[in-house]
Amino acid sequence: MQTLLKRWTHALLEWLGLTSATGDALDRWAAFVLVVLAAVVFDLLLQLGIVHGVRKLVERTRAKWDDTLFSVPVLRRMCHILSAILLAVVLPVVFEEKSTGRVIVLRFMEAYIVFSVFRFVNALLYAAFHIAAARPAWQNKPIKGLRQTAQGIALLICTILIVSILLDKSPAILLTGLGASAAVLMLIFRDSILGFVSGLQLAANDMLKVGDWISVPKYGADGNVEEVSLTTVKIRNWDNTLVMLPPYLLTTDSFTNWHAMQLSGGRRVMRSVAIDMTSVRFCTPEMLDHYRTIDLIRDYVDQTERRVEEYNAAHGIGSGERRINGLHQTNLGVFRAYLVRYLRNEVPVNKDMTLMVRQLQPTETGLPMQLYFFTDTVVWVDYEGIQSDVFDHVLAVIPEFGLRVFQNPSGEDVASLRNAFSLNAQTPPQTSPQTPPQTSPQTPPPASSQAAPQNAPPLHASRPAAPQRPQAEQPAPEEAKAPASASPE
Repeated sequence: MQTLLKRWTHALLEWLGLTSATGDALDRWAAFVLVVLAAVVFDLLLQLGIVHGVRKLVERTRAKWDDTLFSVPVLRRMCHILSAILLAVVLPVVFEEKSTGRVIVLRFMEAYIVFSVFRFVNALLYAAFHIAAARPAWQNKPIKGLRQTAQGIALLICTILIVSILLDKSPAILLTGLGASAAVLMLIFRDSILGFVSGLQLAANDMLKVGDWISVPKYGADGNVEEVSLTTVKIRNWDNTLVMLPPYLLTTDSFTNWHAMQLSGGRRVMRSVAIDMTSVRFCTPEMLDHYRTIDLIRDYVDQTERRVEEYNAAHGIGSGERRINGLHQTNLGVFRAYLVRYLRNEVPVNKDMTLMVRQLQPTETGLPMQLYFFTDTVVWVDYEGIQSDVFDHVLAVIPEFGLRVFQNPSGEDVASLRNAFSLNAQTPPQTSPQTPPQTSPQTPPPASSQAAPQNAPPLHASRPAAPQRPQAEQPAPEEAKAPASASPE
């Protein structure tokens, strides 16, 4: 029977015009195809048996980590390794001992085994880091960056091994060549190398993790960290825009991490109100009586006033002297004491943290009165509400202390000044009435006086000049008393 098959085979080859050597080669390649198909079937059977069998066992356990570790991708890639090993064992039998086809097939099968192992390790790393991310100790850690780093190292090893197998060279020789071309490789993989080193620094020093609120004003980033990978840090700003930053920028440049503030339980308020310095003055007894009606500072006013009186009495300064001598309270000092008591008693502040009211350096825009305290909440909306309520009250209570808020003139102020100037310009000036000089009514001269000679001297020519007197006391002139018809002497 076997002889008959050979005869038929040779007859078919002769009819096709092929030699016996070509027929042997076709036989070997046909066997190669059959072995590959058998390996594929074997791989499918392994997946049906191992994947489904192991999954059923895993589902019966109470633990959750094994669901991820023995997931379908991990088990399937393990089956691919077994199929690749089967091919590497069976395929060399198909070819002759030292044939070129055998050498080529063996090299490719070894490379395929290395690649299958890499895919299995890659899936295993993904599952392992996914399990670690679910642990409380690893939450909010840059897990993704570490996983990408490990996968990058595995990819580098896999690439070196595959190239060394295909070129039939030792991996050490390839590493030597890579060392010679290190400058080029560093230029190509610059971001990856810097990202890897920066990721290790960020993780080791706990500088940054997913969920932190950070601010990087230089690059317009202010929001929560959503992702930390090998090459980028994804930040979602408060306006829902995304900013991507390389990790090495966060280690070379400065940034603000607000996570410590969120853990402290208090958020700082540091805001000032500008006081008009011309409204600051010493307190009068009436002002002190008015301040005593304010519950928060009644005891402060009394205690401070007693100390002031004791000091002045000890230094011989009486109450009737000028207030510049000795000690006296000012409305600004009382106002500052009121703000301290108001913050401690009326505002939800963190009493374990610093609280003070202080004056800053006076400027051309007034005297800044700064409120420095910490709220008892770190929630943004609540924090802004507390801060607004405090300064609403501060601005409303300032006139109670005889103080004024300093602010630049507004359009309404300019309009008021313009209206005031226009009213002053339209109003005539008010002058005091003056007493008119006492003179007798003048009567027209008689006709005879018109006939007087042209060379007659004036009436006052023959009289000496009278001394000047004030207008109110000066008597009426003699000419007014004499009749108009009298002729000069």
